[in-house]
Amino acid sequence: MKLTNNHAKGILCILSASLGFALMTFFVRLSGDLPVMEKAFFRNAFAVIIAAVTLARSEDKFKIKKGSGFYILMRCIFGTTGLMCNFYAIDNLPIADANMLNKLSPFFAILASIPLLKEKPTKVDIISTIIAFAGVVLIVRPSGDVNMLPAIAGVWGGAGAGIAYTFVRLLGRKGERTPIIVLCFSMFSCMLTAPFMIINFKPMQWWQLAFLIIAGIFASIAQFSITAAYKFAPAREISVFDYTQVIFAAILGILFLGEVPGVWSVIGYVIIIGMAVFRWYWNLRHEDLPQPAA
Repeated sequence: MKLTNNHAKGILCILSASLGFALMTFFVRLSGDLPVMEKAFFRNAFAVIIAAVTLARSEDKFKIKKGSGFYILMRCIFGTTGLMCNFYAIDNLPIADANMLNKLSPFFAILASIPLLKEKPTKVDIISTIIAFAGVVLIVRPSGDVNMLPAIAGVWGGAGAGIAYTFVRLLGRKGERTPIIVLCFSMFSCMLTAPFMIINFKPMQWWQLAFLIIAGIFASIAQFSITAAYKFAPAREISVFDYTQVIFAAILGILFLGEVPGVWSVIGYVIIIGMAVFRWYWNLRHEDLPQPAA
C-alpha cells in the first residue's frame, strides 16, 4: 500500500476514533457504581441530540428509505444488546480486556456476513477467526465461576457490534444515510434502557453526570472520526489501526486505574491483534495481484 495524503488522513482519523472510544470507556468506568442501564441511557441520549440536529439541517430531514426498516431494527437490537454487555464488561473487567473483547467485532462480522451478505469467507478468514478465538480463551480463561459473566458479556459485546455492523453494511448498500442509522439506534437504546433505568434509578452526583457527558462527547467524536476515516481510505487499508484502541485503553488503565494486564491477557491481545494485522496484510497483497484470465 502506497501512503497517499488521503491514506494519511484516514489513518489519523481512525487513530482519533480509537482514542475517543478508549476515553469513552475510561470515563464510563470513572462514573462509578451506577447501574449499567443508566450509563447506557445517558451515553445514547447525547448521540440522539447530535444525530437529530444533523438530520434537521439536512435536505431529506428524518425520511427513512423504503425497505430499510427491518434492517435498521436488527441493527438496533444487536447493537443495543452488544452495547449493554460492553458496558457491563467495562464495569467488571480491566478496561483493556473489555476493549479487546469488544474488538472481536470484525471476526463476528465475518461470520454474520455469510448468511446476511452472502459473502463466502476465504480459508485465511476462517483460520484467522479460529486463532483469534484462541486469543479470547486466554483473556477470558474459562473457569465456570460466576466471575465468568463479565467476560461472557464482553464477548457478546463484540458479537453484537459485529452483527450490527453487518446490518449497517446492508443499509449502506441500500443507500441509507448514516445519521438516520445513528438516530434510530440511539433512540432505540434509550427507549429500551429507560424503563430499567427508572426502576433502578440511582441519583447521580454532579461529577458522575459530568463523566457520562464527557463519555458521550468522546463517543460522538469517535463516531464522526471513524466515519471520516472511511471516506478518506477503504476499510481494508486502514481498519487494522482501530486496534490501537486496546493500547490506549491499557495505557489509561495502567496510569490511572492501576490495572496492569496479566501475562495471559497480553498474549491474548497479541494473538487477536496479530490475526487482524495478518488478515489486513493478506487482503491488501492478494487484492493487488492481477487476476487470472477467464
